Amino acid sequence: QIYLVESGGGLVQPGGSLGLSCAASGNEPRRYYLGWYREAPGKQRGLVAGVTSDGRTHYIDSVKGRFTISRDNAKNTIYLQMSSLKPEDTAVYYCYADPAGYYASGRGSWGQGTQVTISS
Repeated sequence: QIYLVESGGGLVQPGGSLGLSCAASGNEPRRYYLGWYREAPGKQRGLVAGVTSDGRTHYIDSVKGRFTISRDNAKNTIYLQMSSLKPEDTAVYYCYADPAGYYASGRGSWGQGTQVTISS
């Protein structure tokens, strides 16, 4: 079992930057695939970025070059640094951890979510 707690959401103007953190606790978080998902009003929750247990990262096309995902296994923490933010990035962002390690199998655990709002 793994437990996830996100922090760092808020209101940012378009073009601004924001960083999210997710602290993991429980059964060896370093072995898990970790990801950030988001859910906008009226839309399904979808993957934004992920990092495998061996450090490989991947992103959806719309955030490539703007978002950076990273993990610090010593601190059991995953980060999402977001820049050049757009109104369409507005969503609740969720941290996700999957015991599969190298991919999101759908059998993982979720954090409680943190609201990110991009608006002037």
